Amino acid sequence: MIHSSYSPSRLRLGLCSLLLLAAPAFAAPIPVTATFSILGDLVKQVGGEQVAVHSLVGPNGDAHVYQPSPQDVRTLSQSKLLVSNGLHFEGWLDRLSQASGFKGAEVVASQGIKARAMAEEEDGTEEHEHEHDGKEEAGHHHHDGIDPHAWNDPENVIVYVNNIASGLSQLDPEHASQYQANAEAYVRQIKALDGEYRPRFAALSAQQRRAITSHDAFGYLAQAYDLSLLAPQGINTEAEASAADVGKLIRQIRQEHIKALFVENISDPRLIEQIARETGVQPGGSLYSDALSPADGEAPDTLSLLRHNLSTLLKAMEQQ
Repeated sequence: MIHSSYSPSRLRLGLCSLLLLAAPAFAAPIPVTATFSILGDLVKQVGGEQVAVHSLVGPNGDAHVYQPSPQDVRTLSQSKLLVSNGLHFEGWLDRLSQASGFKGAEVVASQGIKARAMAEEEDGTEEHEHEHDGKEEAGHHHHDGIDPHAWNDPENVIVYVNNIASGLSQLDPEHASQYQANAEAYVRQIKALDGEYRPRFAALSAQQRRAITSHDAFGYLAQAYDLSLLAPQGINTEAEASAADVGKLIRQIRQEHIKALFVENISDPRLIEQIARETGVQPGGSLYSDALSPADGEAPDTLSLLRHNLSTLLKAMEQQ
């Protein structure tokens, strides 16, 4: 009589072991570095639980004056994906990438967007021209005549989201359908928001559709909604507004009876406060230009940022 050495219980244990070996191993979230908080939020919206995102420039931070830290170098070196804005916004990024030895995948979120020329270029002058040897000087960021703040137009945010979804799908094909579904759901929310505010701005008169902001960060938004947004400070918050520029703006506010005046979360409020004293026009609230608010603030995510900016501008303009 032949006796098998495999009992039914041992056979079941062996089959379970084979199934465990055949099953895919649990994958940790993909480490992603985003250059600033708005991009970090968009990566989270698309990537969901599949990503672990670190934003180099956090809430209320100013990417124009950002200086990478040793911790940022280490973080980027361990990342699988880098998401940047492009359009010459992150003048410090090449140095950081080189210092970190970053070898991962990259997504330039603004790819495919038609860049807008900064105000100085449109006027035929170059007030903030710098001479350099092609390399960014430490602490200075040159936009080469391009306005980098494309995310302030909801339609451009859709481009950002689709670029991020494409990059994540290429890096992690196993979850590509999930990334695409997340992107499509988010795009529907952006389109709904745009559809809510576009006709309301269109109903305003040309006189009403004018305002003053701290620095020239809302050109794409103004272009999208046919607004006239003036700023004493240029594209770059490092460039101080000259006394002549501020004086010219004050005269224009008085002559044209502009009543909408706004500070920004990343800007020094003293300049707008000076303009308010000189003109008697009181600031109509804060706008979020280059960064989200902290989690307990008015704009903790990109959708909230867009809604807050549009509603704040609209409310002030309707009262003009």
